[in-house]
Amino acid sequence: MPNSSSGGGIVFLVALVLLGLLVLTFLAMFAKYFKLWIRAYFSSAQIGPFTLILMSLRKVNPNVIVDAKIMAIQAGLTDVTTPNLEAHYLAGGNVLRVVRSLIAAHRAKIDLNWNTSSAIDLAGRNVLEAVKTSVDPKVIDCPDPSRHGRLTLDGVAKDGIQLKARARVTVRTNLDQLVGGATEETVIARVGEGIVSAIGSSVSHRDVLASPELIAKTVLKKGLDSQTAFAIVSIDIADIDVGENVGARLQADQAEADMRVARAKAEERRAEAAAAEQEMQGLTEENRATVVLAEAEVPLAMAESFQTGNLRTNGPAAISR
Repeated sequence: MPNSSSGGGIVFLVALVLLGLLVLTFLAMFAKYFKLWIRAYFSSAQIGPFTLILMSLRKVNPNVIVDAKIMAIQAGLTDVTTPNLEAHYLAGGNVLRVVRSLIAAHRAKIDLNWNTSSAIDLAGRNVLEAVKTSVDPKVIDCPDPSRHGRLTLDGVAKDGIQLKARARVTVRTNLDQLVGGATEETVIARVGEGIVSAIGSSVSHRDVLASPELIAKTVLKKGLDSQTAFAIVSIDIADIDVGENVGARLQADQAEADMRVARAKAEERRAEAAAAEQEMQGLTEENRATVVLAEAEVPLAMAESFQTGNLRTNGPAAISR
């Protein structure tokens, strides 16, 4: 019996020590986050001290969560909860940026909720910049020399005159298409293609110079912002200049090419004539050689005729008679 009572006392003592260590640990962590809890309490953030301690154990930065929750509460956002903030932090998102974007959208009366904003942030897009662009549209140069190295969009009208144009495209963010929508590069490419096509479909370059806004209206009607993260507000032709006479140059190049073809054909015919002449000369020499051979056989034939008696001549006796 004494042994059992002493063993129970040891177990009780160990449990008491462990409990004391837990209490001390809790008090230490509570003291660490006491000021943070006080700030959350008086800001109506509704984040208790145990929640702050559990955040630390889950590798969540309590300062970020409390700051985000206070901003959301002060701005009047109701769909921003502490579990949502923690989950977004653990997913690798930027909690403060998402909350700031929701506040900006709320002040601008833009329909943007927590789920959409957090999804945009996790997709790698700057949701705060997107909201700002939706409120205050941005202007894109088309073409953009810093991206493509080109200064103008070059198109050729039907009369063969080249026109060099520069446009400025005003866009605002389409939050519904921000996730999965095409980027700014696509908008620039589509607008550039539309301007070049509009210039090419013009009967005369003078029509384009007289009314540059017709190009912008034509491009806007094509709905180039479809399936992109932006909505085109306006397209303005900033500058348009006359380039070279591409039609005349092409005609000159064609004439030069035709002349080269004619020269090549004439040279071909001359070569054929020269070859025919050489062939005839060879044939003539061959005929001459045949004639010479035939002439060489005549004395032989005459000698053979004398020997056989087929050929007779009047000798001196015949003459004396």
